[in-house]
Amino acid sequence: MRIFENAAAAAEILKRGRFDDEEKAVAVRAIVADVRENGDKALFSYCKRFDGSDLNAGTVAASRAEIEAAYRALDKQLLASMRRAAENVLAYHSRGKLRQDVRTAGGRTTGYVYRAVERAGIYVPGGTAPLFSSVLMGVLPAKAAGVEHIYVCTPAKEGKVAPAILAAADLCGAEKVFKIGGAQAIAALAYGTESVPKADVIAGPGNIYVTLAKKEVYGQVGIDMLAGPSEILIIADGAQEPKFVAADILSQAEHDVLARAILLTPDRLFAERVSAEVERQSERLARREIAERSVQNAGGIILVNDLEEACALANAIAPEHLELATENCEALLPKIRNAGAVFMGRWTSEPLGDYFAGPDHTLPTGGTARFFEALNRGTFLRKMSVIRYTEKALRKDGEDVIRLAENEQLGAHANAVRIRLEEK
Repeated sequence: MRIFENAAAAAEILKRGRFDDEEKAVAVRAIVADVRENGDKALFSYCKRFDGSDLNAGTVAASRAEIEAAYRALDKQLLASMRRAAENVLAYHSRGKLRQDVRTAGGRTTGYVYRAVERAGIYVPGGTAPLFSSVLMGVLPAKAAGVEHIYVCTPAKEGKVAPAILAAADLCGAEKVFKIGGAQAIAALAYGTESVPKADVIAGPGNIYVTLAKKEVYGQVGIDMLAGPSEILIIADGAQEPKFVAADILSQAEHDVLARAILLTPDRLFAERVSAEVERQSERLARREIAERSVQNAGGIILVNDLEEACALANAIAPEHLELATENCEALLPKIRNAGAVFMGRWTSEPLGDYFAGPDHTLPTGGTARFFEALNRGTFLRKMSVIRYTEKALRKDGEDVIRLAENEQLGAHANAVRIRLEEK
């Protein structure tokens, strides 16, 4: 793993790709438009073309028989772990009552209430591994919000969905699992087809085509965020165990050749030990080729003067996952402004957040943690204003409203209040 003398020397690995690949965007726009105009016919055509799945209205959703077969196919201990993880995630997202605030003073009632969206579409990547954990992290926040209809979309290979994904969707309470993926699945959820209901919010990570499709349909539906390749940034002092840090670097590097894994440390000797440990551990990985390409292309160790500089650089990078692997991690946390999720201390490995701890693993990437937040039940809730005036309150405030409206040259606005004030 490369060691850089400072952030300036590491400028190349700190660059991130944006969601502005025009060639892919043109292809996505064509797919979205086709599904919008032609519904199931276009949807099933793309599923056949891209995934080899020959689907129709009767087979596009997983059947009860397929779901029961998925449960039987799973190792019982895996299923038990999945259930415990689901309990943790649901409990986390259900914490605390939603604070609705409606107050009355002087005849004026104002405030807000929360309402869940009616339908949520959860996208689960199919890619190179069955990411059933993404089912938990997408469905359960929607469930905690009180969404009535929750649909999972995931690409099928030749009409088949991984048993763990089907079982996870069922035990989390998804209403249906649709065997569709890619930009065509996002378009189907955004506009609805003969077989796929229209969603109000689409959430969940995917590849560049999925992300560009979410960008394309935003405004027709709500979305959670624009998610890119996985990232981990680790701030570590020299007192840490190098093999722990190396293992955490590789935990994200194995996701994708575009994944980004970076270590910030003021200790050169520690950096050299971590670098050697990454090379040693990667040799034993089943996904060794992916992890090694990721580390070579977008990974590195950047030397900093001190932990203060490391925190400032972390805020500029705004990583998806940030590990504070230091002896004084509690003191560093207040200095962190921009991150999707923060993992504190040597025993808090990033995969705890991916699978089990409770907080969501669908997080902003590519520096978007400066303005996006982790997927949560708020993604599926709308904050709705409430206003009520008594006659006495209107007579007190009415002239102010009329004056403001007339100065904006909106006479009908003014008249709607004036006509009430003239009423005896």
